[in-house]
Amino acid sequence: MPWVRWLLGRLVSALLVAWVVATVVFFALRAAGGDPTEAILGGPGSQAGPDAVAQARAQYGLDQPLVVQYLVQIGRVLTLDLGDSYARKVPVADLLLAQLPGTMLLAVLALALAWVLALAVATAAVRARGPVGRACAAALRGVEVVAAVVPHFWLGAVLIVVFSSTLGWFPATSSGTDLAGLVLPTVTLTVPVAGFLGQVMRDSLTEAAAAPFATSARARGASPTRVLWRHTLRHGVLPAVALSGWAFGSLLSGAVVVETLFGRPGLGRLLLDATMQRDVPVVVGAVVVVAVVYVLVMLLVDVVERLLDPRLRAVTDAAPVPRAGEPAVLG
Repeated sequence: MPWVRWLLGRLVSALLVAWVVATVVFFALRAAGGDPTEAILGGPGSQAGPDAVAQARAQYGLDQPLVVQYLVQIGRVLTLDLGDSYARKVPVADLLLAQLPGTMLLAVLALALAWVLALAVATAAVRARGPVGRACAAALRGVEVVAAVVPHFWLGAVLIVVFSSTLGWFPATSSGTDLAGLVLPTVTLTVPVAGFLGQVMRDSLTEAAAAPFATSARARGASPTRVLWRHTLRHGVLPAVALSGWAFGSLLSGAVVVETLFGRPGLGRLLLDATMQRDVPVVVGAVVVVAVVYVLVMLLVDVVERLLDPRLRAVTDAAPVPRAGEPAVLG
């Protein structure tokens, strides 16, 4: 029952997040100016007459009060019927299903690579010994700080200039199916997240290495490698695991820049194009899908945390125990 209550609470929070996100996006698009009717009629350059404009507004319900339009949009989100795209004249759900796999593949690959890089750098810094080792560890800390703050658009442009235009190793654009075209977008997304996760993982590994259980293992004659992989690593990666959900959300938001920069089809590029066109159903649908995916990933991260940390499982599974002389409360 505690696990069921915990899971139901997470699902309710997912619905709340989807409603808040859809509300904010809907009113933000309307506050930004522009008429969605232009997207329906082919863009700002269309020479549609007043009759065509009035017909389009009536067909898509844009002649209704703003509150009515909002309620209709929220109703579509709740019933999973996101309507049709103003600009593309196709169901929004079909657009999202076509573009979501590419973005998810890019984000998953970037998160996996970020974990590999962060773990390698953090373990190397923790195991550093002697003056040379300490100097290398300090250099790695500097690399982590720089990597964590580098912007995607700048890093992507540098990678294109170096590895595509100059060396010719990888293509500058990605079609979504070419494995070589995945390299530069994945690295562009990976580096900032790897720098942040590396800092967190290094600090937690250093703290775990000084804990009593690690000291006891070393006193029993365990080698530094055995202490690292058998004792400190499990404790040291917990903060990084907790931040992986946030990291995945950062990757999804960074996909807007990366997919546009590399000409890669995906949800981020679709969202940017729809925002520029004032295609409200597509923008709302895309942002809601991203929010739901983020909540589900956070749920998965919470489950992994509880599997790795027995203390969290004890908190989740704990049930109130009545004191002596007090009746037990059922239900």
